[in-house]
Amino acid sequence: MAPRSGFSGWWAREKQLQKGTPVVVTMENPNYSVLEIPAAVVDEDEAFPSTDKGRGKNAKQFTWVLLLKAHHAAGRLASAAALLWALLWALPGVVGRRLFSRRRAAASSEKPHLLLKLIRAFLFFSLVALAFELIAHWNRWHFQQLPENLHLPEATEIQGWMHSTYLYWLFFRANYIAYTIQTLSNMCIVLFVIQSLDRLALCFGCFWIRLKKIKPKIEEEPFKEDDSYKYPMVLVQIPMCNEREVKISSSSYKKNCSFLIQSNVITSRLIELIQVYEQSISTVCEIDWPRDRLLIQVLDDSDDETIQRLISTEVSKWSQRGVNIVYRHRLVRTGYKAGNLKSAMSCEYVKDYEFVAIFDADFQPNPDFLKLTIPHFKVFENALKSIFLGMNCRLLLYDVVQGNPELGLVQARWSFINTNENLLTRLQNINLAFHFEVEQQVNGIFLNFFGFNGTAGVWRIKALEDSGGWLERTTVEDMDIAVRAHLHGWKFIFLNDVKVLCEVPESFEAYRKQQHRWHSGPMHLFRICLPDIITSKVIRSYSYTEVKLPLEEFKCLTSAVVTSLQISIWKKANLILLFFLLRKLVLPFYSFTLFCVILPLSMFIPEAELPFWVICYVPVIMSFLNILPALQSFPFIVPYLLFENAMSVTKFNAMISGLFKLGSSYEWVVTKKAGRSSESDLLTVADKEYSKSLSLLQFHKQSSESELIELAKLSERQQHLKPSSQPKKSNKIYKKELALSLLLLTAAARSLLSAQGIHFYFLLFQGVSFLVIGLDLIGEQMS
Repeated sequence: MAPRSGFSGWWAREKQLQKGTPVVVTMENPNYSVLEIPAAVVDEDEAFPSTDKGRGKNAKQFTWVLLLKAHHAAGRLASAAALLWALLWALPGVVGRRLFSRRRAAASSEKPHLLLKLIRAFLFFSLVALAFELIAHWNRWHFQQLPENLHLPEATEIQGWMHSTYLYWLFFRANYIAYTIQTLSNMCIVLFVIQSLDRLALCFGCFWIRLKKIKPKIEEEPFKEDDSYKYPMVLVQIPMCNEREVKISSSSYKKNCSFLIQSNVITSRLIELIQVYEQSISTVCEIDWPRDRLLIQVLDDSDDETIQRLISTEVSKWSQRGVNIVYRHRLVRTGYKAGNLKSAMSCEYVKDYEFVAIFDADFQPNPDFLKLTIPHFKVFENALKSIFLGMNCRLLLYDVVQGNPELGLVQARWSFINTNENLLTRLQNINLAFHFEVEQQVNGIFLNFFGFNGTAGVWRIKALEDSGGWLERTTVEDMDIAVRAHLHGWKFIFLNDVKVLCEVPESFEAYRKQQHRWHSGPMHLFRICLPDIITSKVIRSYSYTEVKLPLEEFKCLTSAVVTSLQISIWKKANLILLFFLLRKLVLPFYSFTLFCVILPLSMFIPEAELPFWVICYVPVIMSFLNILPALQSFPFIVPYLLFENAMSVTKFNAMISGLFKLGSSYEWVVTKKAGRSSESDLLTVADKEYSKSLSLLQFHKQSSESELIELAKLSERQQHLKPSSQPKKSNKIYKKELALSLLLLTAAARSLLSAQGIHFYFLLFQGVSFLVIGLDLIGEQMS
């Protein structure tokens, strides 16, 4: 359409006033030509002068350019509006399904938590304060900040009881509330700065390690073809407990296993469960290590008879193939994972083994895992022989004593298969990448200490025995044994290059329970082991071999040296101040208190102010540092910052429950996984097994056909008797997160009255993130 004359007249008058150099844009597709022409006088009464004046055609062309740009801008705005409308149209339906689901009804009958009551009290206060501020703005009573010498109006100046109440509220908040909040705010800011400096120091250490290429190395290759390396005895443990939720949904694998279903040996439901334990057991059985030097323990702590028989059958299959593997099931299931490992280590045959490797059910080590980890312990049998033949006795004694006998743990890094599954898994990958590559690698290089991850690690059995073995006193038995081993003088090594495949939880419910255990357990452990840290000593015994050379034969004598040393103050300070207090207590405390309580309350109490750099600069810098180990996740830096603040309520609640030993501090919930880490491997195995289907079927019939038939009948009978024993999965409603979202959105509305732009945007986006998490819209969505 043609441009309107009103706009053209305005354009001509403006250009006459500006007296600038006009520019002509000639629209000749696909090229554009720009020409400068001299200015001309334009008649005020003529919207577009004639062509002989040199202005009419040029102004029309530039107007068309502006209209074209406006058309594109309008199209983008229309697309954004359509997307926003679609989200707003779908959101009420999602909220309705969450609110009226069965899980919501069941959760509503529970007794409200103390923290939820506190958040509700803050929310009620914020709503009342916002109502007061709106009335004050309407009547022009409002103050941006209370002056130091505010004159109380006389009785004749007060406009009713509402005005009087508001004036008294101003003085009450200035004299009694503002000081308390400001003091707490300053304390949180100090903790925030200290924790940020610690994070900065860790990042600098990681940068130094990369710059200097520092990493644990094996001095000599022990697995050469011409070298008679004596493999040490290694024990591998696979603890399991009701891993029913770990299922494989691969249709190709089920198709390749269809011959077992058609033969009525097992049902399709049991095929899914068999794949779970084939995933964890088969990968460990394929580790490249001499079979006579390796023993695999499958530690089944399941209380489901179906799962027990499935695991036992899988172990029997690998045992008949020549693998040295045993199945153990406890009758008395106490102590969770620590009790399971403690029971396994009490076996009589364990004394013949020197090292133990631990893998959880969803972890899949590579075949060369032991060859990449065991040599770091420096086994000296081979070195003794070679040095003895070529060197004198004194050098032999020196090498044996100066080996690496203090190394107690070699920890490998976790690698995740499902990091790109949804937004929740991407955000978890950022956290875990920083944890492994920065925290554990730096502490392992410079301090020889870090928290054991509970899996994908190799322990020296002597280190476990010297430290007291596995104890059932906490739900973080891995951290417990690591702290006690460190207090006994054992050193740790972290191998960032050796990775073990696993997966992260895809649903927010599973991730939330995992984080609760990971943050309540350390505080519970801190209460228990603090006296031991303060009064700890190192009592170590070293054994060496003294070699004497007669004329034709030699004699070996073994001696022992027992030393007792006091743990250095630096190590104790590192354990108490950095490992426990700063990284396990201070971080969730200030995150929740500063950004979820003090910041929204400061909007209603302007006398207590938060500096701009605390809200904007430092959190962004810290988030950028956290995301450096996983640079491919850089587009998610803003969601990561908001998500970490939103998770602070769960971590703070867990920290308090563990520190004061509340009800949920000793609660173990198995983290539910989706089983995605084994699909590729199982497809390869399935192709091989399909080519040998007849022989495999005959093997099953000969070894366990009667057990599988009985197991199939038992499962079908249980399905008929209990058709609804397994509740339907659905997303949940999280009340604390929803209450905090309303609190933050209310504070964002209040910040508009004070014209605090950065506070408004931060509170708005943070409130929306709490709302998304409270409605369980992040992570896996159940139908």
